[in-house]
Amino acid sequence: MSNYLDLFAGAGGLSEGFIRAGYKPIAHIEMDKAACFTLKTRLAYKWLCENSHEEVYVQYLNKSITRDEFYEMIPKKILESVLNYEISKDNLGDIFKRIDQMLDGKNVDLIIGGPPCQAYSLIGRARDKNSMVGDSRNYLYILYAEFLKKYRPKYFVFENVVGLLSAKDQDGESHFNKMCLLFKKCGYSVEYRRLNAKNYGILQNRERIIIIGKLGDYQDFYPTIPVTNNHYFVEEVFCDLPIIRAGGGSYGLLPTLHYSGRYLYEAKIKKYDLEPVTLHCARSHSKQDLEIYRIVVQLWNNERKRLSYVELPERLRSQKNMTSFLDRFKVVASDLTYSQTVVAHISKDGHYFIHPDINQNRSLTPREVARLQTFPDDYYFESISGKPSRTTAYKQIGNAVPVLLAEKIAIALLEVW
Repeated sequence: MSNYLDLFAGAGGLSEGFIRAGYKPIAHIEMDKAACFTLKTRLAYKWLCENSHEEVYVQYLNKSITRDEFYEMIPKKILESVLNYEISKDNLGDIFKRIDQMLDGKNVDLIIGGPPCQAYSLIGRARDKNSMVGDSRNYLYILYAEFLKKYRPKYFVFENVVGLLSAKDQDGESHFNKMCLLFKKCGYSVEYRRLNAKNYGILQNRERIIIIGKLGDYQDFYPTIPVTNNHYFVEEVFCDLPIIRAGGGSYGLLPTLHYSGRYLYEAKIKKYDLEPVTLHCARSHSKQDLEIYRIVVQLWNNERKRLSYVELPERLRSQKNMTSFLDRFKVVASDLTYSQTVVAHISKDGHYFIHPDINQNRSLTPREVARLQTFPDDYYFESISGKPSRTTAYKQIGNAVPVLLAEKIAIALLEVW
């Protein structure tokens, strides 16, 4: 069984896929404290399943026990494998020391993860007055390389946005080219592919760069990841979830409806019929937003057209920007084979992710967004305080790698290991 380190781990979407494929995590390193709690809770759940104590997890989700009480039932080494650190020059020594203690003389076979993508993303560059040039996050790959130098894994998997290919530094040089050159200096052959989640069984249009490095001098080693012919529609994500309106739903366990489909089982989102879910809780919306949502959904249902912001009645327009981001109100159409890309901005508002059912008239819940990212329904997204937070959940989910895509990358890598 190959072991791995997960750098910039987030809420664990990439890691979940590798665990499913049979890899064993040594440590997850993540700076966001809430995401670290999510990782701890997920690892705790997996340990409980391995030891036939799933009922403890249900007690926790039902709030019969607190998070502290829940964690007390889990071996310390499981929880302590999640390292809440910012990956920086100042922290590298402490991080390496903690990892070395966990390794206890063993080698690292694999490193996975990708630095925060805001500095490379096309949207981030469009919104920043300096186009993200000089942003320190542009150079986190240099710290990633420090892990490669120290642990010399046989492979690494580096995930990031497509905008990485065109991002340039203050001297006009390509970040991607400099990154690949650095990885080669560390002793790795480097190859990459542009992978779109919609081609691999995920009902979402999400294109990402997946770089794979192999220790030594190699060519044409990138594993073949079979494309999946999709016969499903986005409706599969919504059809068994309880009907709720704006402001409704529950943070805690909520029973689902009968599901006669196949997709949710094939994507490993759902384990059994009527399986309850958490975080199926909708935002409240202003009367103005609700009116706009109805217009957006009606336009799609009646004409299969997307709304441009300039087409709204003037009384419903509150934004001055009339030249860009005109699709800021958008329905997640249930009759298409994939949705728009899930992004972390959903933590600020849900206008770009309007539910297709006009009678529910709301934006998507965290659970619905998590399903678009193929997180299993038993995956719980934590906050810092331990009290459920819809905003925190949205942010973690929007920044994640789709679990099913991660699993397919992991399986393909095993086949050429």
